[in-house]
Amino acid sequence: MFTSPSWGALFQQLTSPKSIKQLDLVEVLDWTGNTLNRVEAAEFLRRFEEGQAVQYFYEPFLEAFDPQLRKQFGVWYTPAEIVDYMVARVDRTLKDELGIPDGLADERVYVLDPCCGTGGYVNAVLRRIEHNLQGHGLGSALADKLRAAATDRVFGFEIMPAPFVVAHMQAGMTLAHMNAPLAEDQRPAIYLTNALTGWEPHTNKPLPFPELEAERASADAVKQSRPILVVLGNPPYDGFAGISDNSEERALSDEYRKVNKVAAPQGQGLNELYVRFFRMAERRIAEKTGEGVISFISNYGWLDSLSCTGMRERYLNVFDSITIDCLNGDKYKTGKKTPEGLPDPSVFSTPANTTGIQVGTAIATMVRKLNHQPTSSIEFRNLWGVAKRATLAATAEANPHQLYEVVQPSLSMRLQFMPSSVGAGYFDWPALPQLLPVSFPGVKTSRDEFLIGIDRDVLEKRIGRYFDPKVSDAELAKSYPALMNASGNYKPTNTRAALMAANHDGGQIVRYAYRPFDVRWAYWRTDTDLIDRERPEFAANVGAGNRFLTAGERNRMGVFYRPQMISALGDHHLVESNVSIFPAVVRQDSQNIEPNVSRSVKQALAQRDLTPQQLFDHIVATLNAPSYEAGNMDALRIDWPRIPFPGDDEVFKSSADLGIFLGALLDAEVDIDGVTRGSLRPGLATLGLPHGSTNEVTVGWGSVQRKPNGTRLVMPGAGSVTERPWSDEEREALALIGSRHNLDLDTVLTLLGSGAVDVHINSAAGWLAVPAKVWSYTLGGYPVLKKWLSYRETEVMGRPLRGEEMLHFAKTVRRITEILCMGPALDAVHALARESAVEL
Repeated sequence: MFTSPSWGALFQQLTSPKSIKQLDLVEVLDWTGNTLNRVEAAEFLRRFEEGQAVQYFYEPFLEAFDPQLRKQFGVWYTPAEIVDYMVARVDRTLKDELGIPDGLADERVYVLDPCCGTGGYVNAVLRRIEHNLQGHGLGSALADKLRAAATDRVFGFEIMPAPFVVAHMQAGMTLAHMNAPLAEDQRPAIYLTNALTGWEPHTNKPLPFPELEAERASADAVKQSRPILVVLGNPPYDGFAGISDNSEERALSDEYRKVNKVAAPQGQGLNELYVRFFRMAERRIAEKTGEGVISFISNYGWLDSLSCTGMRERYLNVFDSITIDCLNGDKYKTGKKTPEGLPDPSVFSTPANTTGIQVGTAIATMVRKLNHQPTSSIEFRNLWGVAKRATLAATAEANPHQLYEVVQPSLSMRLQFMPSSVGAGYFDWPALPQLLPVSFPGVKTSRDEFLIGIDRDVLEKRIGRYFDPKVSDAELAKSYPALMNASGNYKPTNTRAALMAANHDGGQIVRYAYRPFDVRWAYWRTDTDLIDRERPEFAANVGAGNRFLTAGERNRMGVFYRPQMISALGDHHLVESNVSIFPAVVRQDSQNIEPNVSRSVKQALAQRDLTPQQLFDHIVATLNAPSYEAGNMDALRIDWPRIPFPGDDEVFKSSADLGIFLGALLDAEVDIDGVTRGSLRPGLATLGLPHGSTNEVTVGWGSVQRKPNGTRLVMPGAGSVTERPWSDEEREALALIGSRHNLDLDTVLTLLGSGAVDVHINSAAGWLAVPAKVWSYTLGGYPVLKKWLSYRETEVMGRPLRGEEMLHFAKTVRRITEILCMGPALDAVHALARESAVEL
């Protein structure tokens, strides 16, 4: 079984009676023996040989035995359909593009899986070699060819001992099944090694066993002397490996920080572990061998990530052809849904792990020829839904060029390796930070449960306890674990002692925009670590009628978030990721407030008798126009939004007028006559109508969970709603709303939804006639009404809703109704702004 000398020696050491007793293993081994005696050995080995057992044998074992190790190295079993597809594609590529008729069976073709796990790719390559040689009339000599391939040119590297042992076992069984069993003195060319290091001659630290020294020397010989022609496999899925302490590993990702014409990388994406494997493979093929094929399935983030611009630019320069099978299945960008809203699971879903992995995946096949010519295009296809693996299997032998569309990566789109469609002239418009140069990140308390409150009086009492010397640190820790949990630079006992020695009056209770349409109270001050990120420059600009809009350069969901409007201090999770908060005006000092526009923009506005405030309102209107989002979504996924600067003054003013009203609707702190106060505008009073006499929220809209560090998380629940058709009376109200916006009833129903939703908080209370699309309306990545409700579950908030809170929900329904009904007007003025856009 142990074809590797290193593991044979270790096995002998551990299985000696003396060692077993010293390690107290007798009882454990007895349990193991009793378990194995209950296994049907012949059936297990048959399924193991066919590859059916590995997904149950190893991946769940490691999850149970050492989940941290599994997470650290991103261990995921690769389904057979994916492995076979990639091996078939590589084989055909060798034949069709590199002129090697026997493909993987050619003795000149050295193959490496640098993260071979339990050996899926190694064994698939061996089977493909057997297939390719079937027509050669080799007879018994076929076995010699297969053994030679397995021992001298089909290599596997693995850093974890357990899969390394399984890979050896699988390779031996695969060869035996092909009537090419290894001799006792032979082993598969699978080595226990770090695939990211050792590619250049170096001095090693000594290892404890001579067999391990020999193992390392053999692996280094492969790395430094074999002309690897194919690198394929499934690099680890560690979400964020961090910056490596190893200089050789660090140099791998550093190479992709270099750019020529494309925008420089941003963010931390290059620190992900799979990127290092890509660079290792690219260097081996493009710089060492000079020709060859790379085929990796990996996290698909690099295809359009702002971090990987240099990576994509480099690949266009060093490879002759690039094809992408985009397998989607992403939790964050698409919610694991197809464009039609159907299930889109990960291709790594298995019976043992039905969830698969969270991120989307893609197969990249990249070819370098000896007579190299850089490419300016890639070939791309999207695969969606539950049949992706079946589609891969069905197209494994197809002519690849019939499967793909040609994509021309452009510098304006940061050379993203995906199809894109952007409106004409979009990239001529100024980016948002060019118009509004000052922005702030949101406040981050890291101790929300203690420092932020729905009720001001409750928050004041909490802060009072914090400053009460009679309340011990232990008592506070019991009530608020995260408050007294040390992390980073935050030392809770020291922080509390310092604040108590100073002055309670140094802090203040302020209005705090926590989530969309959810403004609360927060304890805020600048002279302490109690608040993780205070953002004093942001706080200094709050007040005096200032307004703020939210925007982002990119977010992890890969979609565009329409801006929110706030007039209070804002949380960093107003948007689920990467929020920037742009003020309308900027306080220069205690006496001077200036518009948040550059000098050149201010001059351009003044020449046309326009104001910076009108520009701000025009931006609000533009970013909320549905056609703006639809027409430019692919660009909005990857960069700051760009704003057309209308050349027609009347268009500019019309857009700004819409932006004023829209901005008020979006700011929960601004009351609006006819919408949130006074006699309501025709049709609105019917929608979101509160009903019931008891306001306990008890139907499961939210629940509390705790992180290991004590941080309190409020998790949304399913709650309770009734979906139903509109009543005749409600349809009449919708028609009145439409008439105010110059819309017919059919258009209103398209905008608001063809049915109503009655939202329940208990068996006898809630809100009636919430339009379906108002109920599903999102801002900042959050479903607004559901998110608000999740925090108001009685067990979460600690009390029932008050009357004004029932009314707040109703007001929010009416705000969103008006926002959605403004869509056609916003689209119309945006079309005029786009047509008349001029350069600044």
